[in-house]
Amino acid sequence: MTSSSAPIDLRSDTVTRPTAAMRSAMLAAPVGDDVFGDDPSVNALQERIAGMLGFEAALFVPTGTQSNLCAILSHCQRGEEYIVGQQAHCYRWEGGGAAVFGSVQPQPLDHESDGTMALAAIEAAIKPDDAHFARTRLLALENTLGGKLLPFAYVEQATALARSKGLARHLDGARLFNAATAQAAQQGGDVRAEARRIAACFDSVSVCFSKGLGAPVGSALCGSREFIARAHRIRKMAGGGMRQAGVLAAAASYALEHHIDRLAEDHELARRLADGLAGVPGLRVEAPQTNLLFVDLEGDARHRSAELLAHLKQQGVLATGLYRLRFATHLDVDAKGIDQAIGAIRSFFRA
Repeated sequence: MTSSSAPIDLRSDTVTRPTAAMRSAMLAAPVGDDVFGDDPSVNALQERIAGMLGFEAALFVPTGTQSNLCAILSHCQRGEEYIVGQQAHCYRWEGGGAAVFGSVQPQPLDHESDGTMALAAIEAAIKPDDAHFARTRLLALENTLGGKLLPFAYVEQATALARSKGLARHLDGARLFNAATAQAAQQGGDVRAEARRIAACFDSVSVCFSKGLGAPVGSALCGSREFIARAHRIRKMAGGGMRQAGVLAAAASYALEHHIDRLAEDHELARRLADGLAGVPGLRVEAPQTNLLFVDLEGDARHRSAELLAHLKQQGVLATGLYRLRFATHLDVDAKGIDQAIGAIRSFFRA
């Protein structure tokens, strides 16, 4: 939790430190050589996350970026393409890896206001079987996207459309358990059951352990055994074989056991921050659905984002403003820290 000497770090939910209990689990983890497939902690993690989400197999990888790369290159061959949203992480924020390393062409589409892509736009983007075109092989969705929960009815419809057109379906579920937490809150269900229900719509799912779940490193790619065998080869080419990776896998396993149910606390803190900023002149606050809060500067304050971020840093609060102001809540932030952030932001606009 927040300490008096540490900054209130709201830049991302990737900034968390392992808890004392997680560190103990890492210290006690049995290890082997995962490149040879004999690290028991990695194997246990892979079996666990695959079973949780209803897949045959899973692959532990260092990062979500590598997980998505392995997925896209396992679904698509050179000269083929995947349909993806303009703001999707695997298109916009991963250095063009699928195109650079795999010669797989992205076909980006615009998002609707709720983060979806219009079904008609997806269908229209699927290329005919003609030598003039790259072959469309894959639909990639992300949930959550910019902190927004994709409506489950839409997920079902979009993936059913893709399946009917012969496309594979991949989910960048870096924050899948945040999505499942929000979906469970809406429907009164169980978080793990909702995560499995979302995952069932896809042929492959990537899950990040180092975001809201609070592990220091790692993601998992889930799919069929045949698919994971292909992904394993790509992971090797991409330098993702980590040898005695059990110390990291143990942290991820601990997170799955102990940090899923607490995600609702992060969502509540994001709402607390939004409520605390309501009515501040010059700020437009987008109501958060999960643990990410986006804020736009308007009017005379529109060009003062860099000045605001510098002010917050002086006040012991860290945030990002790459394209909009973003505040991420996580297990290293508590209500006191959120209230400090509210006070720091409000003080900027009173100056």
